[in-house]
Amino acid sequence: MTFETAAKWKAESIETPAGADASLAGLLTQGPVTGVCEIDAKPAGHVGFIRVYQGKPGNADARAVLRDFVAAEKNVSEEKYQTFTAGTATAVEVSYRVKVELLDEVKTEHALAVSTPSGPVVIHLGGLDDAEHTAMLPAFDLAKRTLRVTA
Repeated sequence: MTFETAAKWKAESIETPAGADASLAGLLTQGPVTGVCEIDAKPAGHVGFIRVYQGKPGNADARAVLRDFVAAEKNVSEEKYQTFTAGTATAVEVSYRVKVELLDEVKTEHALAVSTPSGPVVIHLGGLDDAEHTAMLPAFDLAKRTLRVTA
Protein backbone atom coordinates (compact mmCIF):
# COMPACT_ATOMS: atom_id res chain seq x y z
CA MET A 1 0.00 0.00 0.00
CA THR A 2 1.29 3.44 -0.86
CA PHE A 3 0.19 7.05 -0.52
CA GLU A 4 1.77 10.49 -0.78
CA THR A 5 2.72 12.49 2.29
CA ALA A 6 2.45 16.26 2.60
CA ALA A 7 5.52 18.45 2.18
CA LYS A 8 7.79 18.57 5.25
CA TRP A 9 5.92 15.81 7.13
CA LYS A 10 8.43 13.20 8.32
CA ALA A 11 7.66 9.47 8.21
CA GLU A 12 9.29 6.99 10.58
CA SER A 13 8.60 3.33 11.17
CA ILE A 14 7.28 2.24 14.55
CA GLU A 15 9.01 -0.78 15.98
CA THR A 16 8.26 -2.62 19.18
CA PRO A 17 11.59 -3.12 20.96
CA ALA A 18 12.63 -6.73 21.46
CA GLY A 19 11.55 -7.90 24.89
CA ALA A 20 9.00 -5.09 25.28
CA ASP A 21 6.42 -5.80 27.93
CA ALA A 22 2.72 -6.19 27.15
CA SER A 23 1.86 -2.67 28.35
CA LEU A 24 4.24 -1.06 25.82
CA ALA A 25 3.04 -3.33 23.03
CA GLY A 26 -0.53 -2.45 24.03
CA LEU A 27 0.15 1.25 23.48
CA LEU A 28 0.95 0.50 19.84
CA THR A 29 -2.28 -1.47 19.28
CA GLN A 30 -5.78 -0.13 18.74
CA GLY A 31 -8.49 -2.69 18.16
CA PRO A 32 -7.37 -5.23 15.55
CA VAL A 33 -4.37 -3.25 14.25
CA THR A 34 -0.88 -2.29 15.44
CA GLY A 35 1.09 0.87 14.65
CA VAL A 36 3.72 0.45 11.94
CA CYS A 37 4.43 4.04 10.82
CA GLU A 38 4.09 7.55 12.17
CA ILE A 39 4.17 10.65 9.97
CA ASP A 40 5.08 13.65 12.11
CA ALA A 41 3.53 17.04 11.30
CA LYS A 42 5.94 19.05 13.49
CA PRO A 43 8.40 19.79 10.65
CA ALA A 44 5.44 21.33 8.77
CA GLY A 45 4.51 23.48 11.79
CA HIS A 46 1.66 21.40 13.25
CA VAL A 47 1.22 19.38 16.44
CA GLY A 48 0.05 15.91 15.48
CA PHE A 49 0.62 12.80 13.42
CA ILE A 50 -0.81 10.61 10.75
CA ARG A 51 -0.37 7.09 12.08
CA VAL A 52 -0.52 3.94 9.99
CA TYR A 53 -1.68 0.70 11.60
CA GLN A 54 -1.70 -2.80 10.13
CA GLY A 55 -3.58 -5.96 11.03
CA LYS A 56 -2.83 -9.61 10.47
CA PRO A 57 -2.92 -11.00 6.92
CA GLY A 58 -6.28 -12.30 5.79
CA ASN A 59 -9.48 -11.05 4.15
CA ALA A 60 -10.59 -8.69 6.89
CA ASP A 61 -13.45 -6.41 5.89
CA ALA A 62 -12.22 -2.78 5.90
CA ARG A 63 -15.44 -1.43 7.44
CA ALA A 64 -15.38 -4.03 10.25
CA VAL A 65 -11.72 -3.28 10.98
CA LEU A 66 -12.41 0.46 11.07
CA ARG A 67 -15.42 -0.02 13.36
CA ASP A 68 -13.28 -2.11 15.74
CA PHE A 69 -10.51 0.52 15.59
CA VAL A 70 -12.94 3.30 16.57
CA ALA A 71 -14.63 1.11 19.21
CA ALA A 72 -11.24 0.68 20.92
CA GLU A 73 -11.12 4.45 21.49
CA LYS A 74 -12.78 5.81 24.65
CA ASN A 75 -15.50 8.48 24.68
CA VAL A 76 -16.31 8.40 20.95
CA SER A 77 -19.44 9.95 19.43
CA GLU A 78 -20.86 11.16 16.12
CA GLU A 79 -19.20 8.51 13.93
CA LYS A 80 -19.86 9.05 10.21
CA TYR A 81 -18.70 6.30 7.84
CA GLN A 82 -18.43 6.53 4.07
CA THR A 83 -17.04 4.27 1.37
CA PHE A 84 -14.62 5.49 -1.31
CA THR A 85 -12.42 4.04 -4.04
CA ALA A 86 -8.63 3.92 -3.64
CA GLY A 87 -7.30 2.95 -7.06
CA THR A 88 -8.95 -0.42 -7.65
CA ALA A 89 -9.70 -1.07 -3.97
CA THR A 90 -12.73 -0.14 -1.89
CA ALA A 91 -11.89 1.71 1.30
CA VAL A 92 -13.88 3.18 4.19
CA GLU A 93 -13.42 6.51 5.98
CA VAL A 94 -14.79 7.65 9.33
CA SER A 95 -14.92 11.01 11.05
CA TYR A 96 -15.78 11.05 14.73
CA ARG A 97 -15.58 13.10 17.91
CA VAL A 98 -13.55 12.12 20.97
CA LYS A 99 -13.92 13.59 24.45
CA VAL A 100 -10.48 14.22 25.92
CA GLU A 101 -11.01 13.84 29.67
CA LEU A 102 -7.71 15.47 30.68
CA LEU A 103 -8.47 18.65 28.72
CA ASP A 104 -12.26 18.48 29.19
CA GLU A 105 -12.85 19.12 25.51
CA VAL A 106 -14.13 17.28 22.47
CA LYS A 107 -12.12 17.04 19.25
CA THR A 108 -12.57 15.58 15.78
CA GLU A 109 -10.52 12.69 14.39
CA HIS A 110 -10.48 10.95 11.00
CA ALA A 111 -9.41 7.46 9.98
CA LEU A 112 -9.67 5.27 6.92
CA ALA A 113 -9.21 1.57 6.33
CA VAL A 114 -8.43 -0.57 3.32
CA SER A 115 -7.85 -4.30 2.95
CA THR A 116 -4.51 -5.31 1.44
CA PRO A 117 -2.91 -8.70 0.68
CA SER A 118 -0.68 -8.14 3.75
CA GLY A 119 -3.62 -7.40 6.04
CA PRO A 120 -5.95 -4.49 6.75
CA VAL A 121 -4.42 -1.02 7.03
CA VAL A 122 -5.82 1.92 9.01
CA ILE A 123 -4.57 5.47 8.46
CA HIS A 124 -5.49 7.78 11.36
CA LEU A 125 -5.31 11.56 11.84
CA GLY A 126 -5.70 12.90 15.35
CA GLY A 127 -4.25 16.19 16.50
CA LEU A 128 -3.88 18.23 19.66
CA ASP A 129 -7.28 19.89 19.23
CA ASP A 130 -9.86 20.76 16.57
CA ALA A 131 -7.80 23.68 15.24
CA GLU A 132 -4.72 21.49 14.71
CA HIS A 133 -6.84 18.71 13.26
CA THR A 134 -8.43 21.08 10.74
CA ALA A 135 -5.01 22.49 9.79
CA MET A 136 -3.67 18.96 9.19
CA LEU A 137 -6.72 17.63 7.33
CA PRO A 138 -5.26 18.50 3.88
CA ALA A 139 -2.40 16.05 4.58
CA PHE A 140 -4.92 13.31 5.44
CA ASP A 141 -6.93 14.15 2.30
CA LEU A 142 -3.73 13.88 0.21
CA ALA A 143 -3.06 10.42 1.68
CA LYS A 144 -6.66 9.42 0.92
CA ARG A 145 -6.57 10.74 -2.67
CA THR A 146 -3.28 9.02 -3.49
CA LEU A 147 -3.88 5.75 -1.59
CA ARG A 148 -3.17 2.68 -3.72
CA VAL A 149 -3.10 -0.99 -2.76
CA THR A 150 -0.04 -2.76 -4.14
CA ALA A 151 0.64 -6.47 -4.42
